[in-house]
Formats: sequence, structure tokens, C-alpha cells
Amino acid sequence: MIVVGSGARHLEDEIRALGGELIEVEIRKFPDGEKYVRVLGSGEEATVVQSTFAPQDEKIIELLLIADALRERGVERLRAVVPYFAYSRQDRVTKEGEPVSVRAVMRALGLYYDELYVFDLHNPETLKFFPGKAVNLSPARAIAEYFAERLGEGIVLAPDRGALERAAAVAEKLGLEYSHFEKRRISPTEVQMRPVDVDVKGRNVLIVDDIISTGGTMIKAANLLREMGAEKVFVAATHGVFAEGAIGRVSRAVDELAVTNTIPTPVSRISIVPDVLAL
Repeated sequence: MIVVGSGARHLEDEIRALGGELIEVEIRKFPDGEKYVRVLGSGEEATVVQSTFAPQDEKIIELLLIADALRERGVERLRAVVPYFAYSRQDRVTKEGEPVSVRAVMRALGLYYDELYVFDLHNPETLKFFPGKAVNLSPARAIAEYFAERLGEGIVLAPDRGALERAAAVAEKLGLEYSHFEKRRISPTEVQMRPVDVDVKGRNVLIVDDIISTGGTMIKAANLLREMGAEKVFVAATHGVFAEGAIGRVSRAVDELAVTNTIPTPVSRISIVPDVLAL
């Protein structure tokens, strides 16, 4: 039994087309802005699919209300699949008096849900804050399949060393070489980027990251690769958290920009639904 929240409505048709058994849920707002939820089905187990992009707080409240409604109907085991997990980047205290926001959200969900599944969490170590089973899912297979023909015998790059594992996972699926960009500060205002130990001349390149917001790093990396003689430059990410105008700016700098559909955007061309239904 799958219940789809408003943050995953863009996945609903594909879930149904691939054989997912959807239970209808009524979601609306009261005149004062508070959420109303009513689940029109029941069973022993249920999976709630809800991506928590803007307005994030509203979608997190939905996750809690849907869970409470399902428990009220006698559901004994609940799983939350949260393709994009809001507050995941707020994973440490930087100034005295701040919360660890991702911890607060995970603990709240843990009051209702037995299992939590997320995609490409910013810091997978934070899954320890969820009291039940928590799994970080990789979109590497989906990204690799989408770019396989486009990339050919190319190379996969991470924008920095921290994202190397992600690039390696995609490259492994494709059987290709991989590496990362090294960043070196050469002045208070200038950072130099350079791919490590690879020759990109005449080759197609795929840059892979978890989140794209402003797109500045991707544009800089793409321009550098062109200067180094790269044939085509592709950019992929799991979550398209695009600032205003970012899609256009990145798209103009590369041959193709594609992200997964954890968040609905004009370039959400890579589907994570098969991975959801395989759980």
C-alpha cells in the first residue's frame, strides 16, 4: 500500500504505471492555512512517499499527519520514502544556540515511522538520528542508464573530493574512468579548479553531484573542461534545488543538464521511481 503526499504527486502516474498500489489520500487546507489529511484506505503495512521541497515545513507536517491517520486506521508498520529530505544540510551547530535541524526532523518522523528511505542524503551519517531502520539510496544506476549512450567512452568527474564516491558509483555502472576536481585558493577572492590526473581532451565528460543550487561550480567546471579540450560536457545531480535562473545559466554552459525527479523541475529527466518500487 502506497500513499503519495503532495510533495510526490509528480511521481504518482509513474508509480501507478509501474504497478504500485496507490491508496487515495485527501489533502487540503483549512481557511486558516492548517493542513487537513484523510487517508481513504487501510492495511497492515504502508509506504508513504513524500518529497519535502518548498514549502518544506508544510510537507513535513503532511508526513506526520498522514502517518497519524494511518496509525489511527490500524496500520502496524510504516515506511517513509523521502526522495528529497529537507533540512539535511543543517547537520551541525555552527553558532551557539542553534539546533541540529536534520536531527529534529528525523526524531519527529521516528515517532511514527519504523523505516526511513532517502536519496543521496547530504551527510549520510545523520541517518543515525532516526530511531528505526534508515537507508540512504543511491541514484547511480538511474543516472548511469540515462547518460550511457550520450557519454560513450567518456569520463565521470566529481566537482570536489567530497563527491568522489558519488562519481565512482556512476562510473562503476558504466565501466568508465572517474576522478574529481581539486580546488586551490590562490587569493582571498579566487579559487582555482583542476581535474586530478585525467586527460579530458577529445572526450565526453559527465560531472555528477548531489545538489545543484546556484550552479556556479558546475559552470566554472564546464568552462574549464572546454578549455582543456573536452568534447561534450554533461551535468547530473540528484536534487535540483535551483536558485532563480540557475537552470538557464547551467544549461547554456553545458551540452545537457539533467537531474532526478526527487524534486519536480524542467530538467528532472531521470526517474527514481523504479528504485522506490524496488524497496
